[in-house]
Amino acid sequence: MPTLARSLSARLLIFTIAFVMLAEVLIYAPSIARYRQTWLEERIASAHLATLALEAAPGGRIPHALENELLRHVGGYGVILYKSDSKNLMLSSDMPPNIDLNVDMTKMGVFTLIKDAFVTLAQTENRVLQVMGPSPKGNVVVAVVVDEAPLREEMYAYSQRILLLSIVISLFTAALVYLSLHWLLILPMRRITAAMIAFRENPELPASVATDSGRADEIGIAERELASMQRRLRAALRQRRHLAALGEAVAKINHDLRNMLATARLVSERLAQSPDPEVKRASPTLERAIDRAISLCMQTLKYVDERRELNLKTFRLAAMLREMTQLADAEAGAIRIEVPEDLGITADREELFRVFANLVKNAMDAGAGSVTISLAGRSPLRIEVADDGPGMPPRAVENLFRPFAGSARAGGTGLGLAIAEEVMRAHGGEIVLKGTGAEGTVFCLTLPGEAHRLNEAAE
Repeated sequence: MPTLARSLSARLLIFTIAFVMLAEVLIYAPSIARYRQTWLEERIASAHLATLALEAAPGGRIPHALENELLRHVGGYGVILYKSDSKNLMLSSDMPPNIDLNVDMTKMGVFTLIKDAFVTLAQTENRVLQVMGPSPKGNVVVAVVVDEAPLREEMYAYSQRILLLSIVISLFTAALVYLSLHWLLILPMRRITAAMIAFRENPELPASVATDSGRADEIGIAERELASMQRRLRAALRQRRHLAALGEAVAKINHDLRNMLATARLVSERLAQSPDPEVKRASPTLERAIDRAISLCMQTLKYVDERRELNLKTFRLAAMLREMTQLADAEAGAIRIEVPEDLGITADREELFRVFANLVKNAMDAGAGSVTISLAGRSPLRIEVADDGPGMPPRAVENLFRPFAGSARAGGTGLGLAIAEEVMRAHGGEIVLKGTGAEGTVFCLTLPGEAHRLNEAAE
């Protein structure tokens, strides 16, 4: 089990906090821009209210002390009110400072507001701003001259509040997400992992099978599929142990069984020399039965005990097929090889030899008069083995490649095709029945990779 720092739970918590903080950063940019815009609009509204005293005063003149008090309330150095009748009203301090930046509130887009907000936050010295815009208190345009430093200080205070709130929200959200996902995902995954580890340690232990929580979501499906796979695998392991025990038992009695069959063969040969005509007629049948028993015993032993470790090398396919033809129990010309002489392949020569020998022997035993081995493709390499026999019966087709069940003739074991399939799979290829019928049977063998030209000297 991983430590807390390396666990999925810790990573989930960290990612949740990071994503919430990222969302807060994306929200902060327009928020701080809106805060700056509101602050400036409030200065414009305050400036408009301050000019109302000028309108009420006789001749538009107010005492100097009142004028300074109004400007202090506005927080600026001067105010100009632009009215539609071109009558302007103005409040001004004794010595207004030079203006560093003109801000026109009527020409502020979203991106401009965001940019100006961050420019304000980045300032280290005070700037004097002349802010102009329509007053929210009436249909007039107001210009007010103010310092930027108070605005920047309030923006910093607002940013600190936003940061603190973001941290609280991110931690609270992360805790809720963490607890919910920990309950929905992490705990079930730990149960599944524990069941897998327990099954690996002891597949026979009933408690090692994953439990079904009854959930209808993906976790529930994974639990049920894992439990089903474990039950099937346990049954397969039990069957494999039985087969291994059977193979060991057969191997132990193999020596005695072969001696018994050899003795029976000697007796059958002596019986064949008997002058009794009935005995002579029965002797060939007895010899064939004993030969089939010996063949069945040897093939079964070889199939059970064999461990396929491929010895790959490059060789000419046509030369190997000719060698197989010479050793096959067939009439001259019954096996035709239609493979280019320079066709080179990389495989286990002896194992592939057995595959073709089994296919040819099966065809001949089934009554075929001829077998043709031809090249069907180069990338990947495909070889077809076709015969002109009567075809395979439906029962043999249904149990194809199944040992002891896929034989097409009485007394057969079906091991030839089973061994051929194992050899092809060990090479990463396959063998399939392409077709069978009254016109004959065709098997197609496929090997991975691409065939290449190979001269005799390079073999």
